[in-house]
Parts: sequence; structure tokens; C-alpha cells
Amino acid sequence: MRVMRGRAMHAPDDEQLQSASALGLVQLVHEREVASTMDVAHALAADGAPAGLLVVADRQHQGRGRGGNRWESRDGAGLWMTLIERPVDQRVIGVLALRLGLAIADALDPLVEDRIQLKWPNDVMTGRGKVAGILVEARWRNASVDWVAVGIGINRRVPPEIKSAAAVREGVSRARLLEAVVPRLRAAVSVQGQLSDNELAAWHARDFARGRRIAAPRAGRVVGIAADGALLVADATGAAVEAVHAGSLVFDEGA
Repeated sequence: MRVMRGRAMHAPDDEQLQSASALGLVQLVHEREVASTMDVAHALAADGAPAGLLVVADRQHQGRGRGGNRWESRDGAGLWMTLIERPVDQRVIGVLALRLGLAIADALDPLVEDRIQLKWPNDVMTGRGKVAGILVEARWRNASVDWVAVGIGINRRVPPEIKSAAAVREGVSRARLLEAVVPRLRAAVSVQGQLSDNELAAWHARDFARGRRIAAPRAGRVVGIAADGALLVADATGAAVEAVHAGSLVFDEGA
């Protein structure tokens, strides 16, 4: 395991990545290949690793996403990383993926061809497809959050076998992505409480699903999100709105 603190590190393709301190991190761990950066991060956190430790891998062979989905993690094809944080306000757990999505959207807007949109609860989209994914896993000690592992995957190239994928502009390096994304992630995790009115408005402006009919996690029409991170779905009449706290969006293609 290569643990980087104050000096730059070099990837196998000689791409120079920033030092931990340059990214506002306490520690940067760079692995050539791992099963999953999430697994490495959880193991380090269980051993007492501090908030602000980032694990970056050139390749994952068992990278995972939400709901057990796999994330394509080939050499050079993207940025695969997991950040350890130890939030003091456990109310943020329910909204953290959404807040991080807003942070990533702001970071990636200059690096993609189309404006970034957000799909509840954890997908970062462009008009061409999914460009990034977020996975937040919390570990608890008694009734308090001990740490969260924030897994992020960002495509630098479109996986040829995944038609619904997108990527950042050609030539955007991992170093450029780290520089754009990591400081915003750390700032987002430090925010306490539920989503603010400004955050709700920002999500509203980027909402990929708003106004569209869905078949799951509840049939109806998406009208937005709530301050606690719930998806708001109107029934067929539009008279009743239900708050949905778990599940994945499946669009009603027949609508």
C-alpha cells in the first residue's frame, strides 16, 4: 500500500497526482489494484484512520455501487476513490448522497459537454448518460455514526458495453478531477443538518427526474425532493404526494 502525505505521487502512466495537502486531505492512499476502494477505506477507518483520508485505485476488480450494482473500473478509464469522513451530526446521513451530488455537479460542470443533472438518490448525469456515481456507507458505534465511507466513480472514458454511460471531456486527467472534486466533497461533508432551501433550489434546477413518471420505487410522477432527502412522488391524480426514503428510480417508459 502506498500512503502519500506531503509529496506528489506518480501513477503507472506517469500522470502526476497532487499531494494530500494540496487537496486538503490528511492522507492519500494510492493502490495499483484493489477489490474495492470502499473495502480498503472501511478497513483503514476501523483501524482508526482519520477523517480526510482518501483511497484512490488505478483499477478495481470488484467495484460496487448502490444496490449491489457494479461500477466499471478499468485502468485509466476513470477516477475510482473513497473518502473517509467522521461527521459530528448524524442527521446528515440521510441527505449526504444528495449534498455530495450537488458538490460533484458544480465540480464537473466545466469538464463535460452538457450541463450536469442529478438523479435521486446518487447518480450524476449528463444528457448523454451517467457520468458519475456516489455510494455512501456509514458505520455506527452504539447510536452514533463512527465514520462514513464516500465512494465516488467518475468516467474518463465511456465503457463500450454500457450504453447508458457518459464521460468527462477527452483529456481530463485524474489529477484535474481530484483537484475539482475533492475539496468540494470535504466541504459538503462538513455541512450540518438537512438540506437547506438553497440546496433544494439547486437540486430542483438539476433534477433529472422532476416531472417524469416512474414505475419505482413508487408509481407516480416525481415532483422533487424534501429537506430530509426523500423523493416526492405524486399519485395519478396529483392530489396526494408521498415521501419515499429508499429505493432506486425506474422510469415508466410507457408513460
